[in-house]
Amino acid sequence: MTDIATEPPRAHARIVYLGPVSPHWEVYGDYGDRTLLDEFRARVLARLVLLPRDDPQFRRNRERIIRDAERERISIEWDLGIPESD
Repeated sequence: MTDIATEPPRAHARIVYLGPVSPHWEVYGDYGDRTLLDEFRARVLARLVLLPRDDPQFRRNRERIIRDAERERISIEWDLGIPESD
């Protein structure tokens, strides 16, 4: 059986929080199959469309998105608009 963790990603997506005014989110595909990224983008936006980043439901849906990306072998990057502390 092949170990999924050792296989290279098929695509990469950035999930960006746009702010408190709807729409809150955008998903950008950096590389990979367009169809794969478009389908992933549709699923991500379906989970996040009306959720600001501080909503408790966001945390649960974020975990679902992470699992979905792992299954599809899509590396993801989150930009939540929060400066990272040093």
